[in-house]
Amino acid sequence: MQQFDIFNQPLKEIKTNKTLINTINAYCFNLAKKDPLYLEALINSDVLLPDGVSITWAMKWLTGQKLRKIAGMDLFYYEMERLQRNGGKCFFLGSTETILNKIKERASIDYPNIKVDFYSPPFKSEFTAEDTTAMLESINAFQPDVLMIGMTAPKQEKWAYQHFNQLQAGHICCVGAVFDFYAGTIKRAPKWMIYCGLEWLHRLLKEPKRLWKRYLIGNNQFIWHIIKEKFYTYNLSTLKEIMRSIFY
Repeated sequence: MQQFDIFNQPLKEIKTNKTLINTINAYCFNLAKKDPLYLEALINSDVLLPDGVSITWAMKWLTGQKLRKIAGMDLFYYEMERLQRNGGKCFFLGSTETILNKIKERASIDYPNIKVDFYSPPFKSEFTAEDTTAMLESINAFQPDVLMIGMTAPKQEKWAYQHFNQLQAGHICCVGAVFDFYAGTIKRAPKWMIYCGLEWLHRLLKEPKRLWKRYLIGNNQFIWHIIKEKFYTYNLSTLKEIMRSIFY
């Protein structure tokens, strides 16, 4: 966990020029353990947000650092309100035409000062060179101040990382389920559950067949990784102190 430089400031402190913004939670951490490119993408994020109480707990236990959870939805609202004030442009990449049209329709009411465009890439595990060219051309023709990518982890983070230099956009935000939340196709947890750190439970109860492994098995795997990191670091530090006392 300590290999990640996790953001610990208000969102307004994010620089306004070209910036790659990702989020990390227990599920992302577990995936990164098995996927070197995904791990590289997260480590090299310009901004890595703590999206989950699991991350804030782990960092406090490992380092004493107190983080405030910042979910992808928090980032979405921050960016949209910022663009609304300044009259900017937002591009949505990912999901279906139906969901993207719902997002554009709602955004036209909620944020009338924002110009919105979108592209729905083919639904597949890996994109062809032609797929990627079409995606890049659509984005770069619009030149958005904010690019929202919703293609699920780890595909969205790896794609943004691999094509970062080719993207003509300001903030590049990988936000996953935000598209469904804002379109209204998936209902987000009640505010009291979010406040209590139980948003994961709400999602599990809504989609138990799809998410039970992620939360019931994955959360335990995450805890085990953090315990190992805690005591390995402690033992290694203790060993170094013993060696210094003997030889120096």
